[in-house]
Amino acid sequence: MERQATSNSDIIDYRKQHLGKSLSLQYKVPIKMVRGAGQYLMDQYGRKYLDTVNNVAHVGHEHPDVVRAGQEQMALINTNIRYLHENINALAKELLETLPPELSVLHFVNSGSEANELAIRMVKAATGEKDIIASEVGYHGNSNMCIDISSYKFDGKGGRGAPEHTHIFPLPDAFRGKYRGENTGESYAEEVKVQIDKIHAKGRGVGAFIIEPIISCGGQIELPEGFLAKAYQYVKEAGGLCISDEVQVGCGRMGSTFWGFQLHGVIPDIVTIGKPLGNGHPLAAVACTQEVAEKFANGMEYFNTFGGNPVSCAIGAEVLRVVQRGKLQAHALEMGTYLKQQLNKLSKDFPIIGDVRGQGLFLGLELVDYKMEPLAAQTDYLANRMKDHGILMSTDGPDHNVLKIKPPMVFSQENAEELIFYLGKILGEDFMKL
Repeated sequence: MERQATSNSDIIDYRKQHLGKSLSLQYKVPIKMVRGAGQYLMDQYGRKYLDTVNNVAHVGHEHPDVVRAGQEQMALINTNIRYLHENINALAKELLETLPPELSVLHFVNSGSEANELAIRMVKAATGEKDIIASEVGYHGNSNMCIDISSYKFDGKGGRGAPEHTHIFPLPDAFRGKYRGENTGESYAEEVKVQIDKIHAKGRGVGAFIIEPIISCGGQIELPEGFLAKAYQYVKEAGGLCISDEVQVGCGRMGSTFWGFQLHGVIPDIVTIGKPLGNGHPLAAVACTQEVAEKFANGMEYFNTFGGNPVSCAIGAEVLRVVQRGKLQAHALEMGTYLKQQLNKLSKDFPIIGDVRGQGLFLGLELVDYKMEPLAAQTDYLANRMKDHGILMSTDGPDHNVLKIKPPMVFSQENAEELIFYLGKILGEDFMKL
């Protein structure tokens, strides 16, 4: 039986009446999407949009091999991990092959928020400490514990500031941040050391240091050279654990490496994995060392009703196989390099583009005026005008002046050329001129 189509206005009215008031919609005029394929989404009128923002659809919207893997397993059985099934081992093997041998133990969960929540539980069990060091404008999930370490949330609207056990250092932004130029990485690492000293001054120990290898909600901020290695050194010397939040950037998206932390030559104690692993299906994971895993296994059972179920694992394993078969990591490097080159060329013609940054297919454009002041209104205008031309984009950053580019990994050179063409077209409009 076919469902009767509902008008957009009716959907919006119902949402306003019966869904949470804190939920938001994309774009000033929301779109009703009814189908996805590869790097495209289609609305109810049959209009096709190039998706440059949904890194959740890692190997492409509704990838046929991934869909088939889920359908076939769903038709057989779906249950919890207290029963034996081969899929969880298959996914674990696929995932562990991409990680350093030190990270040899996995727990499967359903979202990035669950992954980071579990990581913090592991920290408390392994170190006996609860003090966490995190970046300004960092975001690590929507659970209570994750909000407690997410400056992006607790320093934003409705937030109540940092809890007593959370210690925030300045956003390590080399473009408009506190430190710029030479030795930027070392300077920001010293800010981590400052937080460690503050914790010690209170007579407490360091639990963990958590950061994304490229800070997403902070505005696609690339960590300055030397920062992460030095920060890890300080944290480990203080007895703390290091967590790499790979929920947004992992699984080959960086191009030159499979995981973001590998860009910096470090090995975390815990890695959290999310969005791309399920290609739109709720699947996430936590990888950790044997030492952390043994201390976490303190007698309290960890059970997650849906974490590691046969359907999720079948989907996750197939996603990783598609990445390998399609050589999508190499493709991300090639397309990301090309896009950055073209975006930098565009910045020469349009000085409103202050910075082009990122790795692989995880890039950002920061819009500023001649005084390096953020241009949020222009960034929002640009994203909405790109939608008018059939290209989906989104904004972020503490000043909402960064345009994000993080498309499905099947994004092609033809797509890149289309993106550059329309960016140039809209940047030339009167509203965008400095």
